[in-house]
Amino acid sequence: VKLRFLSLHSAFVDHSSANCSTWGHCSIYNKRLRAGFSYRRLYLQLDEGSLTFNANPQEGISYFMSKGILVDHPKELAKFIFYTRRLNWKMLRIYLDERRDVLDELVTLHNFSNQFLPNALREFFRHIHAPEERGEYLETLITKFSHRFCACNPALVRDLGLNPDAVYVLCYSLILLSIDLTSPHVKNKMSKREFIRNTRRAAHNVSEDFVGHLYDNIYLIGHVAA
Repeated sequence: VKLRFLSLHSAFVDHSSANCSTWGHCSIYNKRLRAGFSYRRLYLQLDEGSLTFNANPQEGISYFMSKGILVDHPKELAKFIFYTRRLNWKMLRIYLDERRDVLDELVTLHNFSNQFLPNALREFFRHIHAPEERGEYLETLITKFSHRFCACNPALVRDLGLNPDAVYVLCYSLILLSIDLTSPHVKNKMSKREFIRNTRRAAHNVSEDFVGHLYDNIYLIGHVAA
């Protein structure tokens, strides 16, 4: 009986750990839980709320709040989104476009220290998916990323003469290069020399070697916003 109890306890712990990794942050985790609190019920509600969010983002967030799972604060909402694996990226994009205060907090959760620019951009777009078309929302995302990248890498900014405006230009260049090199519809691919020339026209202070390394990264690894 004792062995069976330990086995059941171990299974519960493993199941709870798996669910905690699925929903890594909820406001309710920081609350003092009442006697008889059921984690099983909580995870069922998290599952239900995630399904609701994936159909209608606002209704999903309202559901989480009605159950006491989330607190209506941009930082709490951003942490929930950052550490949750179950939210549909298209619905998430709609929600963040409407809730720029949550988007601001979500950006600050990223740490791009000592990351090469294209790799940092890939990580960013894994959490905050890029829109399929160019427009104001994409410009907003790249602007926020550029400021965050510079804030995380002051030494790199100093050594390479970067600033948020220059990083913004480089990000757009990387996105366009990614499309050029990966699209089967583009027959004449941009050469490394062309990329360096075009990029340095817009970002004069960035070294030719650095821009060349950017090209090599996209050529070898692929799209930054796939």
